[in-house]
Amino acid sequence: MNYDAALDSALTRLHDEGRYRTFIDIERHKGQFPRALWRRPDGTTREITVWCGNDYLGMGQHPSVLAAMHEAIDATGAGSGGTRNISGTTLYHKRLEAELADLHGKEAALVFSSAYIANDATLSTLPRLFPGLIIYSDALNHASMIEGVRRNGGAKRIFRHNDVAHLRALLAADDPAAPKLIAFESVYSMDGDFGPIGAICDLAAEFGALTYLDEVHAVGMYGPRGGGVAERDGLMGRIDIINGTLAKAFGVFGGYVAASARMVDAVRSYAPGFIFTTSLPPAVAAGAAASVAHLKRDQALRDAHQSQARILKMRLKGLGLPIVDHGSHIVPVHVGDPVHCKLLSDMLLDRYGIYAQPINFPTVPRGTERLRFTPSPVHTPRDLDHLIHAMDELWSQCALNRAVASA
Repeated sequence: MNYDAALDSALTRLHDEGRYRTFIDIERHKGQFPRALWRRPDGTTREITVWCGNDYLGMGQHPSVLAAMHEAIDATGAGSGGTRNISGTTLYHKRLEAELADLHGKEAALVFSSAYIANDATLSTLPRLFPGLIIYSDALNHASMIEGVRRNGGAKRIFRHNDVAHLRALLAADDPAAPKLIAFESVYSMDGDFGPIGAICDLAAEFGALTYLDEVHAVGMYGPRGGGVAERDGLMGRIDIINGTLAKAFGVFGGYVAASARMVDAVRSYAPGFIFTTSLPPAVAAGAAASVAHLKRDQALRDAHQSQARILKMRLKGLGLPIVDHGSHIVPVHVGDPVHCKLLSDMLLDRYGIYAQPINFPTVPRGTERLRFTPSPVHTPRDLDHLIHAMDELWSQCALNRAVASA
């Protein structure tokens, strides 16, 4: 086989479909986020404003987080030096897990190298703990959940997105004695809609199922202490396993699950994705713990974040742009074509210094390509005005170009 030709063919397909992904080289400046420096391929630089990051609250620049990380580096050095089982568990890891367990009102928490690994490792391990387990998974669950369910070798059922009636029918069709788990999300990040947590918990209680909730795009941002949508809605006690990230609203790195002490102990003891990987650097754990602790008491930052999202959606609607508004902080503008989506993204960057990465297949279904804006409390009114002006000009221009091309 000509391996190089096969690789060229695979990459050419992406280029031909208009969905080849390019990375732009940016350098964040401490204390100036969302400002960053874009290093162009020709070696020149330009200041840009990041409008697509997942550091939703700007905590990656927060003084308390940075101070905790500096203190840990000075005290312990760089890496952890091993897996959690072999020399890689420190007081910083234990402190972080205690903060997370407290955040979600659970007995224990377990930190992984990312929320992707936390989902994959936990969901792929659960059938070993509950032989015959059937997992019921929302059709729009994150790729990490899909991969974990796929790899576990057990039975799975896929219910239509947020369709409680379909979920009920699937549950009712299976053996009442079989162990069951329902896996779903609180905020679906591409459209920004909410999962029907209460209704799913009711079904879980009726059919004797465990509940597994991914709060990755909600922790830090919803609830009186940042525990997520389940906390906001008073439902945390009805969720058996909560998955979250430390890399979005908390602004650092890593992922976790929170559950009963017995559940966490079992996952810790059986999940290869936890057992055989080096633990987070102590400084990262220290920074994450500081961020979690801070956001438990900073409701003003959460309120400012939600206000920014509402203002941006209102102003984009005023331009007549096709946005979907489910009331969350996610602001997707649907383009519907990968080439046009990439073109809009490139023009925003080149002409206006606005960075909004195009979201194409397979992250979203074909025909639903979009720009996904993530406003934060650290975006200024001037930033917002500049974005609205740019979108107004570019959307009109792209609409005209499409009309000419189809004539």
